[in-house]
Amino acid sequence: VQLQASGGGSVQAGGSLTLSCAASGRISRSVMGWFRQAPGKERKFVGAINFSGTNTHFEDSVKGRFTITRNNVKNTMTLQMNSLKPEDTAVYYCAMGEKSHYTGTAGFSSWGQGTLVTVSS
Repeated sequence: VQLQASGGGSVQAGGSLTLSCAASGRISRSVMGWFRQAPGKERKFVGAINFSGTNTHFEDSVKGRFTITRNNVKNTMTLQMNSLKPEDTAVYYCAMGEKSHYTGTAGFSSWGQGTLVTVSS
């Protein structure tokens, strides 16, 4: 399955942005996740959603600000980002895991090309 993230752009601090991830095949049995990589830093986990969309898990700094949803009919996933901060600036990647539930960041095996989010103060 190939993944493609889109929807990145530039926004001022406090603003919102929605990222989308489109998959070329079925994702209904797999946990899906979002990661990000800030300039000069390692890629880090942002959040994940289980196969059915009934459970999500987020990194502490985005809890309460970011939401993940998925559509298993359309094979898509979204990341709704609110109250954006300059430290959210990064290239965002979507990923698909090998299991149905989030079990850790090592469980993601398929990655898409990233989309750049820039938050200005």
